[in-house]
Amino acid sequence: MTIKALKEIFQDELAGIYPKEEALSFFYLLCEAYLNKSRIDIALTPILEIGPDMEASFLKALEQLKIEFPIQYIIGETEFMDLVFEVNEQVLIPRPETEELISWILHTSSQELNTTILDIGTGSGCIPVVLAKHLPESSIEAMDVSAKALEVAKTNAIRNKVHIKFIHKDILEMDALQNNYDIIVSNPPYVRESEKKLMQNNVLKYEPDLALYVSDSDPLIFYKQISKLAAKGLKPNGYLYFEINQYLGAAICELLTSMGFKNIELKKDIYGVDRMIRAVKI
Repeated sequence: MTIKALKEIFQDELAGIYPKEEALSFFYLLCEAYLNKSRIDIALTPILEIGPDMEASFLKALEQLKIEFPIQYIIGETEFMDLVFEVNEQVLIPRPETEELISWILHTSSQELNTTILDIGTGSGCIPVVLAKHLPESSIEAMDVSAKALEVAKTNAIRNKVHIKFIHKDILEMDALQNNYDIIVSNPPYVRESEKKLMQNNVLKYEPDLALYVSDSDPLIFYKQISKLAAKGLKPNGYLYFEINQYLGAAICELLTSMGFKNIELKKDIYGVDRMIRAVKI
């Protein structure tokens, strides 16, 4: 089969499931991953023949896309802040909003040496890996309740040639952190169960529930516990950063105020919604 014929099959089979340009983008991502061919390469060689084994790989990916399985999980990796990260169903796929959170941290910390940083709920490790890449003099730790997620994060640290200390702990069972930090950052589960109906199928069906959802009865459970730990575990004038549910910004600011944090800032993301908070320990 030629690459042109395969492209037409993808367009036909994915029509009605995805917009045309998104379906094409999936095809080209697979060409990059499976054939090491760019979009321009494909345009210049439409009669390129695909062997049976490779054709089978493309068609398997097509079947997965038809049930809205994320393209990042199919390929097994994704780009995030100019780095490549391994991803699978044990971890969330890194998102642009988290890039903004990291950029905020870097803007604050780029001139400081020997910064101590803890990422709570690290998942794929995207936050600490990027921070370690940009702040090579810093000491960085990352924690998660999922041993399988930590294996992915460790792989990403090795892949991107950074040193991070990984910790397997459930923060809900901790009374205190073992060390003191200049910065604590977390993108904890914050989607309320009642908001599941707003999620896209590729997220709802395949990304890990453990990293996404909280009960409607206690949606701030992780923010309360992390703030409690940070109140003890941050150094004086240390920073606490959160990625947040856009509907809970005011409630989280009130929580941080009640726990004695100062200079609390609520920041919008590129979509114009409340998405991140920074607070300072007194």
